[in-house]
Amino acid sequence: MNHYFSFKIACYAVLLSLGVLIAQAQSSESQSLTGFVPARQAAQVKLESEFKTKQSSAAFKQHLQKLSSVPHITGSKENEQVRDYIAETMRKAGWQVDIYPHDVLLPKGPGEIAVELVEPVRQPLNIREFLFKEDKYSSDPRLTPGYNAWSGSGDVTAEVVYANYGRKEDFEQLKAMGISVKDKIVLARYGGNFRGYKAQWAQAAGALGVIIFTDPADSGYMRGLTFPEGPYYSESVIQRGSLLTTPYTGDPLTPGEAALPMDAKNTPKRLDQNAVGLHKIPVTPLPYGSATDILKRMTGSRAVPAGWQGGLPYTYRLEGGKGLKVRLMVKQEKTIQRIYQVVGTLTGADFPDEWIIAGCHYDAWSYGATDPNSGTAMLLSMTETLGKLAKAGQRPRRTIKVCHWDAEEPGVIGSAEWSEQFRDELTQKAVAYMNYDAAVSGRTFGASASPSMKKLIIEATQSVQYPDSNQTVYQHWMGHKAAGNPTRVTGSSAPATLAGEPTIGNLGGGSDHIAPYMHIGIPSLSAGMEGPTLYHSQYDDLFFYDKFADPTYKMGPMMEQVVGTMTMRLANADLVPYDVARYPTDLAIHLKAAEKAIQAYAPSYSIAPVLNVVADLKKNADACEAARQNYLKSGRTDKLVELNRELRLLERSFIDPKGNAFGAWYRSLYASSDPNSGYASWMLPGFLYEASLKSTANLPDLESRYKKAIQTLSDKLLALSQGMGNPAAVGGGK
Repeated sequence: MNHYFSFKIACYAVLLSLGVLIAQAQSSESQSLTGFVPARQAAQVKLESEFKTKQSSAAFKQHLQKLSSVPHITGSKENEQVRDYIAETMRKAGWQVDIYPHDVLLPKGPGEIAVELVEPVRQPLNIREFLFKEDKYSSDPRLTPGYNAWSGSGDVTAEVVYANYGRKEDFEQLKAMGISVKDKIVLARYGGNFRGYKAQWAQAAGALGVIIFTDPADSGYMRGLTFPEGPYYSESVIQRGSLLTTPYTGDPLTPGEAALPMDAKNTPKRLDQNAVGLHKIPVTPLPYGSATDILKRMTGSRAVPAGWQGGLPYTYRLEGGKGLKVRLMVKQEKTIQRIYQVVGTLTGADFPDEWIIAGCHYDAWSYGATDPNSGTAMLLSMTETLGKLAKAGQRPRRTIKVCHWDAEEPGVIGSAEWSEQFRDELTQKAVAYMNYDAAVSGRTFGASASPSMKKLIIEATQSVQYPDSNQTVYQHWMGHKAAGNPTRVTGSSAPATLAGEPTIGNLGGGSDHIAPYMHIGIPSLSAGMEGPTLYHSQYDDLFFYDKFADPTYKMGPMMEQVVGTMTMRLANADLVPYDVARYPTDLAIHLKAAEKAIQAYAPSYSIAPVLNVVADLKKNADACEAARQNYLKSGRTDKLVELNRELRLLERSFIDPKGNAFGAWYRSLYASSDPNSGYASWMLPGFLYEASLKSTANLPDLESRYKKAIQTLSDKLLALSQGMGNPAAVGGGK
């Protein structure tokens, strides 16, 4: 009886597996691939099926181990060894590899740091993570103390004020409560904004220095078991990170120009370091085990307001009182150092001057097992797979570039310099930029994207199986929300979601999509598998990855399938598979959100004149989509070069030569990082900056510029419709 029962179960399992495979095959056959003429669809489906047979957990793991076995901060010889491994791997896979050097201003490591109690007791505070027997990587002598790149240098002893997350509104609230931070040391917790703004707002308010700590309420014992038993911050874990807050991204000394090597003939004139506006006050991060020694001795008479209490077992107070003095000393030298961008190219067979670009940085704060090198390892595996297909005669139709950026951690520098170096060429040739920083950090999919790239993500995830399940990645994504990182992710413009689809976020700050998307106007996305993180700590190592991120090592191959599918569809489609109909939908959502922000202080304001232009845009976008479908269904392949050129230039409609008021380098009127918090995304940043100032003075000019950008996009869509043989749509044309 037991044998019979087991036999029935086995048969049922086989039938279930067959059912899944048949369903997959049927969905592949029935799925109409966006951008392909019918005659090419079967070949593309076959190519993708072949691609998906070539992934290997062992290969992904081997790359990750090679990349993450030693600490490799930008500027170190270990980071140069990582660079060489990346270049060698891509060359062996048959890709042309170019290495682009840039000479940029960078801190020379942590320098000297000391934090100590001076009164009521003398006590040095710990600035290094603990060693753990079970984590062999924790004792490497090349690991640094916790530090913040771009701290000012100074040695100060002062009373303490607690400023919650150190956001602009937190400092405003302190002022409203009559609490001055002038000549004090500010204690702020991680989260809510980019750490550089904690320093910026504190310095502007007259503080002498800043200490930043990770609070256990945000990522510590209040969330679950702590490291090494669990994946949350334990008492010695320290978040390192950049403080750079210039009104542009990239090398502080060469805004808008590539920082070509100092010995190059055309190297740009560099700004004086003292004129750049780098932070002047000392700033350093502490683990909560050290912060508790300060917090428990605070004797100020006022408890913190609602929402400011953290997870340490004390009533948090606004002031430390006169009896508590803390010393903070940082000496951090900055010098010009060489960094290297490694770019692999697989030249397209049909359209070599149309570029599909994927990227991830390779420098890390320590080992970088999740951040960034899980993304690096996945991209190297994809490079090998696409190389094998190319050697077998399956070369992509468009050129694919896989870029490995240096110096992202100190301030998203390498990708910005390369983008500035090739700005004119990228403006003409780039189809898409896809960022995969830390892309295999867990088991839950998440993505952010510009409007035209959202459909591509959805369709690719619908065509890939989630490991050890009968679900696609898309189905798993719909049922599991990525948690993100509570000490980094912050509030931003709400994503423009549609009923029945997963949430695809907006692109904000914090990674290498900034220059391609916000400076040049290349449609962009960021995607990856998310999970627990000891973000920017020394424990982002292979022990952590094996135990908490993905012990199965199956997510790397799965993510390679998603990324490879998106890359190949962009590379091989007859017409670039942008979702042009998504522009008016998302624009309308973001315009209404901007109107609401302005109406908070100017109740009679109406954004209707801009929305009216979006109504015209919608007619032309819908007509363009219908024309494209007719063009492809009829099997036409005439005028592809011309039509794809017009498609590539759609996103550039939002690139405004004047740029944004908070920084002209941010030229996109559609999206930028939030200049008050750094990580957050600002959709329609011209309007949101005006709202942040509670001003109406610039609204007429902004409306005019937005109407012009949207009208330009509308006219391009109309011209595309006509180019594909569709009668002119109603409205929108000049």
